[in-house]
Amino acid sequence: MTREVHNNRERNGYRRGPVLLRGDQIPQETTDARLLAPEQDTSWLHQDPWRVLRIQAEFVEGFGALAEVGPAISVFGSARISPGTAEYALAEEVGARLVAAGFAVVTGGGPGIMEAANKGAAEAGGLSVGLGIELPFEQGMNAWVDLGVNFRYFFARKMMFVKYSQGFVVLPGGFGTMDELFEALTLVQTQKVSSFPIVLVGKEFWGGLVSWIKTSMLEHGAINPADVELLPVVDTAEEAVNLVRSRVEVLAKERRAQAAAAAEAGGAPE
Repeated sequence: MTREVHNNRERNGYRRGPVLLRGDQIPQETTDARLLAPEQDTSWLHQDPWRVLRIQAEFVEGFGALAEVGPAISVFGSARISPGTAEYALAEEVGARLVAAGFAVVTGGGPGIMEAANKGAAEAGGLSVGLGIELPFEQGMNAWVDLGVNFRYFFARKMMFVKYSQGFVVLPGGFGTMDELFEALTLVQTQKVSSFPIVLVGKEFWGGLVSWIKTSMLEHGAINPADVELLPVVDTAEEAVNLVRSRVEVLAKERRAQAAAAAEAGGAPE
């Protein structure tokens, strides 16, 4: 661990689930790291049942906190984007426009793009939600989050993003953003979730990835042509929000029609 990271942890504190730790109380590894450690002694026989209860508690707390959020869109992007940059301003505008379109805004609760989207939502008078995660270089919950939930386990946090969002807006980001993006794509592709919109913002940033998907994945038969359509790329906040809103409206109409058809079929005489 670098001195800078160490000093940041000492100054900001360290969150482990709902608990804030400072000084000597800060652990050297995360809960996820302990769970996934390949070499452990037989003490795991006694530890894992308690881990199951802790995991269960994270789901219960998350479901309870987010159940009444209402229609929401998750915004993903890099934690390393600084205020004053074009990307930060773009994320602020995305957050504000989503609120104007009737959505709450959900992010990972950290700095950078996440902070910007939460700020845009909060300043527009909407609900700004942050789903934090325990990390070695603790980021903390940004100041623009109205409703924040901290998680120990990535998989519990990812569940909340998918369950309580009606779509994803993805701005420039790193490995974490890619992880969230491709997990969502996989869930839609495999029909584990009803198809919901995923919009990439920034043609210059995302163009190479989409081109590679078309020229490598598609040409090798690893995906179907229809899968490419799951990744529309736009350049402006207005385009991104309009696309998400229109797609959400179409899906809502489809679900209402299906429900009406099922009710009619159930009530028809034999």
